[in-house]
Amino acid sequence: MTYPHLLAPLDLGFTTLKNRVLMGSMHTGLEDGRKHFERMAVFFAERARGEVGLIVTGGFAPNIEGWAKPFAGTLATSGAARRHKLITDAVHAEGGKIALQILHTGRYGYSPLCVAPSRIQSPITPFTPRELSARGIERQIRAFVRCAKLAREAGYDGIEVMGSEGYFINQFLVEHTNHRTDAWGGSYENRMRLPLEILARIREAVGPDFIVIYRLSMLDLIPNGSSWDEVMELARRVARGGATIINTGIGWHEARIPTIATSVPRAGFAWVTAKLRAQLRAEGITTPLITSNRINTPEVAEGVLADGSADMVSMARPFLADPEFVKKARQNRADEINTCIACNQACLDHTFQQKISSCLVNPRAAYEQEIVVKPLAATGAAKKRVAVVGAGPAGLAAATTLAERGHAVTLFDAAAEIGGQFNMAKRVPGKEEFQETLRYFGRRLEITGVDLKLNTRVAANDLKGFDEVLLATGVSARNPRIPGQDEGQARGQVLSYIDVLRHDKPVGARVAIVGAGGIGFDMAEYLLEAGHSLTLDPAAWRKHWGVGDPEAVRAGLARPAPDAPTRQITLLQRKAGKPGAGLGKTTGWIHRAALKMKRVEMLASVNYERITPEGLWVSYGEKRADAQLIEADTIVLCAGQEPLRELEAPLKAAGVKVHLIGGALEAGELDAKRAILQGTKLACSL
Repeated sequence: MTYPHLLAPLDLGFTTLKNRVLMGSMHTGLEDGRKHFERMAVFFAERARGEVGLIVTGGFAPNIEGWAKPFAGTLATSGAARRHKLITDAVHAEGGKIALQILHTGRYGYSPLCVAPSRIQSPITPFTPRELSARGIERQIRAFVRCAKLAREAGYDGIEVMGSEGYFINQFLVEHTNHRTDAWGGSYENRMRLPLEILARIREAVGPDFIVIYRLSMLDLIPNGSSWDEVMELARRVARGGATIINTGIGWHEARIPTIATSVPRAGFAWVTAKLRAQLRAEGITTPLITSNRINTPEVAEGVLADGSADMVSMARPFLADPEFVKKARQNRADEINTCIACNQACLDHTFQQKISSCLVNPRAAYEQEIVVKPLAATGAAKKRVAVVGAGPAGLAAATTLAERGHAVTLFDAAAEIGGQFNMAKRVPGKEEFQETLRYFGRRLEITGVDLKLNTRVAANDLKGFDEVLLATGVSARNPRIPGQDEGQARGQVLSYIDVLRHDKPVGARVAIVGAGGIGFDMAEYLLEAGHSLTLDPAAWRKHWGVGDPEAVRAGLARPAPDAPTRQITLLQRKAGKPGAGLGKTTGWIHRAALKMKRVEMLASVNYERITPEGLWVSYGEKRADAQLIEADTIVLCAGQEPLRELEAPLKAAGVKVHLIGGALEAGELDAKRAILQGTKLACSL
């Protein structure tokens, strides 16, 4: 497939972008402090080499009051600008263009120095901001302008002013956070004064031949957010007030509606950019508009541009997954793109854990200097015959990386298809993207020449001729051994998650799920959506979560209207604490909210006493008090996993070099992030 709209140049008058793809801003942790500039330069240079039209950095604060956290990335001095030359020179050497995002977090700052229009604490940070005086506001404006001038001095091609996502500028725009009664509050004319002053003064300071992107919030998705008339008025004034491009944003960080997780439909908010663009064009305003959120394939991006929804597409995490995204699309190699699955596990979750971000499907992201795939010819190492047993994520990553380096690799799996437990995960509503990872690895097996042997269960004797053996044999379901379980299985009342997801065993109307980890939550969502995935039905998804037309409901925030649950489900766990507490930092709340909306009962600190034809008997706490019957037609066991490694001992006894990776090494929640990282790193070292 060709992509004429995606690959078309964009003429900005004083400069031209080579295509319509923006690598959107995302915080990786490389921005913080001074020690990662070389690493950041390598990271961005690889994306520039992959032919993205324009890169936007992670956010840099214009002063310490704008910090995301203490000592976060800041551009406020000429000395700092000189350090940034390392980044801009690296990108320009690869033929790319790069803009610096100016991010003032306002009350979202994880710092006691944070400031805001009014003294109102954010629900997602522990610090109450200091309310700015009029002189304090002037200092913030001057800091934005200084930062923009320093960005130009550092060699950047432009800047992006972050006016979306609930950050500092956004906080001035809405009555929800701006209770001021002076010239910076009250009427919308006063509330939008801040972004307009910042833009006008930046444009005057940097001149006409410098890209200035304004990130505009179209749907705040919070109470008392901006009305559509206000969004339109700001867009008009921004377009006429110095912005080269308007980048559209969705949702404040405190909004209780998912906006970028894998369960969000692809291009799920492009319709809002289309609405804004159509109304601006009707008024003769031709400023290019960028749309974003869950655009992860060239086909989706091409469709959004072809139907006139936007002039550019912003993709952030897809460039963690594959730095060559655009190049592969241009070369008609889209089937080789390593697609972002929007899992958040190695990117946003890492950010909130104060770690450097990376990518579940591409662990080299931001670690390009540490995880280097060197051909054997470049290292002088000998070619080996390597067997990889197990074609799940760990085995696939190891086998393809080993073969790419030049080893002779044979990959065995007893199943009829590659993917291991990903083949169950991809059936869970909202996790359809996992199929893209299997498509990518399937193509990689072909390109790298791995000898794939499916439907092949190997014994130790079959592997003695190999120089090295990697056991990626995965996990088996843990047996909780509840009294009455065997009898329940015999009558079809008790099933494992594998019975349901792989073998389609029938499940009744009343269900007790034993285990409230990731698999238990997945099982509940699978059974509740009953073959209808909201992710594949954007209108139903918006109705479910309460996303409305911003012309009809303020800030696009409607009342959620989920369909009635198809089953009565009880989710149980042995340990104390909130069920689902161990889910992803940035996605766990989505799963908990989804089950709550479907009236799933969640119980903790339970003891599983016995299973009878009526259901599951449980008690509570160490004293095993208050025995209670959970009436259930079906009991699904999701009680964790144990490593499968029966080949290890006989292979070692035969003197074969054996390596364990993935679930065979450590059985946790189905941890594909760890599995792919282990497989890749081991393959780079052999």
